[in-house]
Order: sequence, then structure tokens, then C-alpha cells
Amino acid sequence: MKITVIGTGYVGLVTGACLSDVGIQVTCVDIDKDKIDGLKNGIMPIYEPGLEEIVKRNFKKGRLNFSTNLSEAIQGSEAAFIAVGTPPGEDGSADLKYVLAVADQIGKTMTNYMVIITKSTVPVGTAEKVRGAVAQAIAARNIDHGFDVASNPEFLKEGAAIDDFMKPDRIVVGIDSSVAQEIMDKLYRPFTLNGHPVIFMDIPSAEMTKYAANAMLATKISFMNDIANLCEIMGADVNWVRKGIGSDPRIGNKFIYPGIGYGGSCFPKDVKALAKTGREHGHAMRILEAVEEVNDDQKSVLFNKISAYFGGDLQGKVIAFWGLSFKPNTDDMREAPSVVIANLLLDAGAQIRAYDPVAMEEAKHDLGD
Repeated sequence: MKITVIGTGYVGLVTGACLSDVGIQVTCVDIDKDKIDGLKNGIMPIYEPGLEEIVKRNFKKGRLNFSTNLSEAIQGSEAAFIAVGTPPGEDGSADLKYVLAVADQIGKTMTNYMVIITKSTVPVGTAEKVRGAVAQAIAARNIDHGFDVASNPEFLKEGAAIDDFMKPDRIVVGIDSSVAQEIMDKLYRPFTLNGHPVIFMDIPSAEMTKYAANAMLATKISFMNDIANLCEIMGADVNWVRKGIGSDPRIGNKFIYPGIGYGGSCFPKDVKALAKTGREHGHAMRILEAVEEVNDDQKSVLFNKISAYFGGDLQGKVIAFWGLSFKPNTDDMREAPSVVIANLLLDAGAQIRAYDPVAMEEAKHDLGD
């Protein structure tokens, strides 16, 4: 089976590498020539445990290839994954210009039936926009190539993405044709044979599932941080409270550790986007708005504690940071709470000494040297 993955960022590269590792012929495409040249030489654009080994192994075996030429890459492909960025606008909405540009390019160059799959996190209704963009481009060529669209959201945790992809607790696929379902069945057969379930559903439900999952996890984090702050006021130990409620199987013990707020490329963006979608359709997502507010406030809680400890005078104080990325085992600094805390400390006159095992170079972009 031959497929194409467009986009070699975090989602695209992990997807392409892991699918090639189960025997699928994969070409990853990106417009960034330097990135593609680097990948051909074994240079990873991101840090993810285990990724470099899988990329090098499958590139050497000829199952994984890299290209800047989309029109060549998709020839003969049974499926094309769109895994390009969907950056948030100022209002929180997802910007689909890159997704739709890829869809247009596929429609202009495809020569056989294929399933065009959105892998990026996109709002409900995006697959239909992709369908429209591809159909319009095909019509302009005066040809009649059949195609289907599908939604196959990722559920990868940075720092554990390889295991998450290779041993998924579920694979969600949104389709609206039996032909597309057959191809997606074929694509994921190596996983279903190992007991990992594929859940087929309609496309809008698949698109919503990704946002709902991330919003639920973000809600658990903000809820627990709110409880932790109240525990501190009331003299209760939040760790005992966490163990007490986490023992209830209806709640579980994951994502209920208090901290300094969530960050990263997914939760902040997806919570904003889902809340924006609600507003656009006349439905205020009041819980998510509170989740976001609690998370924003939580990033200053540690600063307030440090300031109080020193009696409000941080001038010249040296504060050490162990870890800067938004979570361990990644170099991703997007929306990292450490940046907010560090800037508050710097504004108060403190000096920062910081170290991160893998994110130092990325951190310099946000915090300087």
C-alpha cells in the first residue's frame, strides 16, 4: 500500500514514520526544502523519543521517503494525509488556509482515486471544505477523478507519541463511503490484527471527537488546579484528595495532578477553537471559558508564592528553573507556563538560571540567552 503524508511537523512525521514501520510505503512531503534535506540525512526537525530511530530505519529500507514535490508524491497513492498546521487566529479560530491550499494542490495534480484524510486538528465541517476545494480543482481540469474525504484525528502525547501511535487505545475514523472505509481498514489492518480497535463514525463526529477529547483533558487539569488552590486555603492536602477521588473508577487517576497549568500545541489552541465554534453557533461553552480562565490564572500562582516568600522584593534574586518545555521529553515550548513565570520574575527584577534536557535551543527563542 502506498500513501502520502503532507506536512512533516510533529503529527505528520510521526504518522509517516510509524505507518512505514508497519510495512506501508510512505512519502512525506513538505515545502521546506531544508527540512526535507535534513530528514534525508537523518536530522530530525523535532525531538521525540524513538522517532529518529524509526525514521532512519525505514528510510534505509526504502519504505519511507521525503519530497518537496507533492504532485509526484501522490501519484499512485491510495490515501493522502493532510497534516499541516492550523494556527489559531486572535479570536481562537483555527486557520485553515494551509489545509485548503494542500487540498487545492491535490485536486490539481491527482491522477487516480484516493482518500484524502485530514490528520490535523480541524473544526467540524473542515472535511467538507476539503472536499469542495479538491472538487473545484478537479473540475477546472475537465476530468472526472473520483475521491473521498475522511477524518482521522491523532491522539498523540508529546514525549510518548511513538507508543501512542503504535499501541493506540482507539483509532477514530470518520468516513461517508464504503470504498473509503475499505481503504482505511486496509491501512490500519496491522493495528487491528494486534487488537487495537478502529472506531468508524460519520465525519463531523470524528472531527468533534478530537476537540472534545482535548477539552475534557484540559477541564480535568483546570478543575484539579482549582481544587488545589482551595485545599491550600482550607488546610487540606491536595495529594490526599487526588488519591481519594482518583480511586473512583468513574474519575480515574490520570490528568488530576495539580500544577502550573497546561500548555503545548494542543490544549490551549483546541480549547479556544472549540469555545469559538460554540460562540459562532450561538452556544456559549461556559465550562470551557472557565477552564481557560483558570489555566491563565494558574500560570501566575507559582510567581505569587515566590514573591510572597521574599516579601515582595525579588530584585537581584536568582531563581533556578529545572525544565522549560511545557512537559517532559519534548522540546516544544509552545504555550509553556515556564515562559510566563520567567517573564513575571524578570519584570520583578529577578535573575533566571534555567536548564532543560532537550529544549534549550527552543527556549532561547522565547527567553533569550
